[in-house]
Amino acid sequence: MKIQVKEITMPNTTTITMEHGAGGESMQALIRDLILNNITRKSSGTVGLESLDDGATVRIETDNCNAEIVVTTDSHVIKPIFFPDADIGRLAVSGTVNDLAMMGAAPLALTCAIVVPEGFELPVFERIIRSMNTAAEEVGVPIITGDTKTIERSGLDSIIINTTGVGMAENVIRDCGLSSGDKIIVTGTVGDHGTSLLAHREGFDFETALVSDVAPLWNMIKMVLPIRAADGTPAITAMKDPTRGGLAATLNEMAQKSKIGIVLNEESIPIKISVSSACEMLGIDPLEVANEGKAIIGVKAEYAEKVLSTLRSHPYGKDAAIVGEATTEDPGKVIIKTAFGSKRYVDVPTGDPIPRVC
Repeated sequence: MKIQVKEITMPNTTTITMEHGAGGESMQALIRDLILNNITRKSSGTVGLESLDDGATVRIETDNCNAEIVVTTDSHVIKPIFFPDADIGRLAVSGTVNDLAMMGAAPLALTCAIVVPEGFELPVFERIIRSMNTAAEEVGVPIITGDTKTIERSGLDSIIINTTGVGMAENVIRDCGLSSGDKIIVTGTVGDHGTSLLAHREGFDFETALVSDVAPLWNMIKMVLPIRAADGTPAITAMKDPTRGGLAATLNEMAQKSKIGIVLNEESIPIKISVSSACEMLGIDPLEVANEGKAIIGVKAEYAEKVLSTLRSHPYGKDAAIVGEATTEDPGKVIIKTAFGSKRYVDVPTGDPIPRVC
């Protein structure tokens, strides 16, 4: 079957819209057309801004050192700032730690810049800082420097947190490294974060409690990084965390960058019954809903079971599953085999079903 790949173009607008930050087509076009086209200096490392990976690298070459430093940064504007099982502080640290982890980098240090409006309550501010510290201590990474700014109440309705992470990678992992035959693993149930946040934000009352999955994943990821093939190459070929745009956006990005197809088995994708029921009631696709404590991992087929069992031995990976594989068919596309035996494309989300979730 021949597939026509859709060209992504900037929307017909002269202003920034919410879709530009949703992780789908509009955001990809904004980054490509307006950001990358106006920044010319390239990184000295193997992964630069133009790679649009979870971070970029800087090569350190001295007589005694030949390594890659991984750097990543992210800003968090979630609303509300407190939600089931987590808050913006835990989210800010976890998101940055996870971006480093997805590139195989041990987190060395974080920075933190905070913008708050006048009138923001000091006990709430302290609660957020304590939450950030707890998440950072979980993976043993220090917050070493930062900046705090206040702004008039009329100019900002809540707190904004930016975190930058610096890590060291023995072997940098890319999101473009998939090869035909690689198995695709997701480290846990999908759609938890965005669905729980929407339910909490809108005041929906479901029979089963919905909670966010926000978590720093380094302690789990570092367990599988040493798994290697007989020739010494890493068993893991690609990694990415399915945040904005969820599983759908992330797998499409990995497929397009790797120039490979991905076939998913719908029945293998772990989704909590409470999440799938809520998504069905709300008319949203759980595959397009953001996660903040999960990873998508490409693994050489012969080592997939070993990686899977290792992930399942950690609390954050207890629901890990092999959900599909990479194939030479339909390069750049993601296809799902449904429970009814049919097949359909999993497209890149065009909008944002749940805005401001990270």
